[in-house]
Amino acid sequence: MTHSSLLRSDETLFRDPEVFESTFVPEQVHYRDAQVRELAFLLRPALRGGSAGSAILRGQPGTGKTTTVRRIFAEVTETTKKVVPVYVNCRHDRTALAVFGCIFEQAFGYAPPSRHLDGIKRGIAARLRDRDAALVVCLDDANELIPAGTYNTLLYQILRLYERWDVRKPGVFAVASDLGLNLYAEADESVRSVFHPTEVNFPPYTKAEVRGILADRIRQGLYPGVVSTSLLDRIAGIAADEQDIRVGIDLVRLAVLRAEKDGRRRVAPADVTAAAQAVRSPALRARVAGLSEGERALLYRIAELSVAGTDMIGGAVFEEVQDYLPVGKTAYHEHLNGLARAGIVDLVPGAGRGREVRLRYDPGEVLAVCKPPDRR
Repeated sequence: MTHSSLLRSDETLFRDPEVFESTFVPEQVHYRDAQVRELAFLLRPALRGGSAGSAILRGQPGTGKTTTVRRIFAEVTETTKKVVPVYVNCRHDRTALAVFGCIFEQAFGYAPPSRHLDGIKRGIAARLRDRDAALVVCLDDANELIPAGTYNTLLYQILRLYERWDVRKPGVFAVASDLGLNLYAEADESVRSVFHPTEVNFPPYTKAEVRGILADRIRQGLYPGVVSTSLLDRIAGIAADEQDIRVGIDLVRLAVLRAEKDGRRRVAPADVTAAAQAVRSPALRARVAGLSEGERALLYRIAELSVAGTDMIGGAVFEEVQDYLPVGKTAYHEHLNGLARAGIVDLVPGAGRGREVRLRYDPGEVLAVCKPPDRR
């Protein structure tokens, strides 16, 4: 290695490290034009003195739901006072006091002076009346409110704010990453009477789309030549397999940090390999955490069979798991389809012998993450 190829201690490969943070909101949201148009349509009545519509945003993690909402809300804030857009992370704020406190803080720019819910609501209503503005609240990860027991209460109190406080009816964008959950069905009758959401779906990005998004982040966040075209293709393939753009963004960041730590000006294939291991394992753990007991047991057995080199056609797998997970074919296929929906296995059509079961992760990683269920 020549001296010129070494990175000095006061140099960095990052032009703008913030580009690779989870809170970064790009100037342009790529490949989500239809979703942007749908949400903008729901906001349009509020710009004309009316009330905003509501929506349920559905899609797997890492499909651009949060980024799309944040971009739209940023543009609304920059261009008009007629709408007060508020983003709430329901993983952090789940109670009525916490959520309305968050609404107050984003509307005023400082925390509410009162800790009384009615006082906070009164302040929010006063700000909306002063601006003649409509409130739109994004409840990100709204599914977190269901086990907390506050989902219906919060929807009811937000959507019916107008009844007591003489403001325009607010809109709610409820975001869910659990495709097996119907947020509208979870609402009780009193909520459904005022909650009429449009469903906006966010499909996984294709490999070409992942590559385009990562190329744009690399252009903004890194100096030229740090990540080669071939390594970008490899990273895009990994993220597309995970169906999660966040995996790709984290992978780029970690690979660049590894190269920078070694004093190199370019990312090497070994950097990507090491970063992929660090990124994929947490993603796998998150997916496994959402499985049912039966799905988890089946996954563990599939990983064992993969290590042993067993025939992985669906029918053969069914026979192999009987001693381990004695279920009927209907339950077996339900569990198998659950693993596919979770993004852990692919079910590939075979040549007349049924579907081949292919793990999307290294079987050793799966065995390490899955706690073996009790054998019968």
